[in-house]
Amino acid sequence: MVVLASSGFAADEAVVVVNHRGEDAAPGFRFEQVPGPRRQDAAAKATFTLVDGRADANGAGLEALHDGLLPTEEDQPSANFFFRAGSRGGRIGVDLGAAIEVGAVNTYSWHPGGRGPQVYTLYGSAGTNAGFVAAPARPADPSTNGWVRLARVDTRTAAAMMGGQYGVSIAGRGGALGVFRHLLFDIEPTDAADPFGHTFYSEIDVVAPNAPPEPAAEAVAGEAGPHRRTIRPEGGYEIVLDTSEAPDLTEWAERKLVPMIEEWYPKLVAMLPSEGYTAPQRVTINIRKDMQGVAATSGTRINCAANWMRRELNREAVGSVLHELVHVVQQYGRARRTNPSATRPPGWLVEGIPDYIRWFLYEPESRGAEISARNLERARYDASYRVSANFLNWVVNHYDKDLVRKLNAAIREGKYSESLWKDYTGHTVEELGEKWKAELVAKAGGS
Repeated sequence: MVVLASSGFAADEAVVVVNHRGEDAAPGFRFEQVPGPRRQDAAAKATFTLVDGRADANGAGLEALHDGLLPTEEDQPSANFFFRAGSRGGRIGVDLGAAIEVGAVNTYSWHPGGRGPQVYTLYGSAGTNAGFVAAPARPADPSTNGWVRLARVDTRTAAAMMGGQYGVSIAGRGGALGVFRHLLFDIEPTDAADPFGHTFYSEIDVVAPNAPPEPAAEAVAGEAGPHRRTIRPEGGYEIVLDTSEAPDLTEWAERKLVPMIEEWYPKLVAMLPSEGYTAPQRVTINIRKDMQGVAATSGTRINCAANWMRRELNREAVGSVLHELVHVVQQYGRARRTNPSATRPPGWLVEGIPDYIRWFLYEPESRGAEISARNLERARYDASYRVSANFLNWVVNHYDKDLVRKLNAAIREGKYSESLWKDYTGHTVEELGEKWKAELVAKAGGS
């Protein structure tokens, strides 16, 4: 348990208390000072409105913020509300239905990485103020639209892990925060440079002054069932595979996905080590019925598009999951969470390394990363995915068998620079790219 702040005054009559749990966090949000989430509070029947910004389609709707249900694991998008990747956050309005005396506003979040902390400004209004605007979208200043600024919350700190559970309580110094019908949360990303730096908000409570203690809200059900099972590869890992949204894929997943996961997750961890790093012990894979695209990874959670997988059951479906498992092991965002000056990972290597492992180590017989003669003109070493995988394989075979391991460690530690190519191979990456392409052209000409 870490107490990040215990008496930070955001307004003359407001006290902000922040509690944080890291690796010892268990479902339920149990803190020393911040009260746990409640089943019944003034927010339970309130109307929540997205005033500004866009919700992420992979998360829950605004109802998750006041339904009394909590996530059962640290990376559970379907149990949290969060803003769309790449956005600048947004504003959430809460209408309590009538002006009431508010004793405290409590907010809860949980994520293993940069989506854990909370950064927002809270405003309140009785709704009767002159010039009151119920839904002030950005860049309007709520303070000039009939709102009172109650608190500024920022739970980020270099002294504590970014990930984990956060509980924030904004309370009135004398027992009441004020009389309000409306609340407005102006929410910011935890890292403006990270497209996925949006907090996983699990619950928002609005509590009356001196409200008696109440049992914590319930955790979201569904940890076990006929379409949800836990795979335990060697090494103490737990991979939760959930096909409940696509039950017709359960039998296929059991035959094809489970053996791959059991064998390859420990292999991936061994392939991509770095000093002081421990790969995620618990991973969740969801096959989502309404998801567009192919697959995506956020932290330790993989979402796969059921419709695409059905079309690719005998071709690319299993390999696509292995690619996402590499992303889980990479964890390249960890350096920037502790070192703001860490170099950003180059996107072509972020995707090129998983495709190198997939196409050249996991399923080389598929020859899925070969570059045809007609695609040579556009082939660049930094084209990402399969093309960059082909380039990496060429450099590994010609210069340094440990190249991918070294590059991965440097990226994860925030120490990547293009000078590393010269250190590892004696050539710049541009020179290697030219040599690689020349050899591709020569082979194509002789075929």
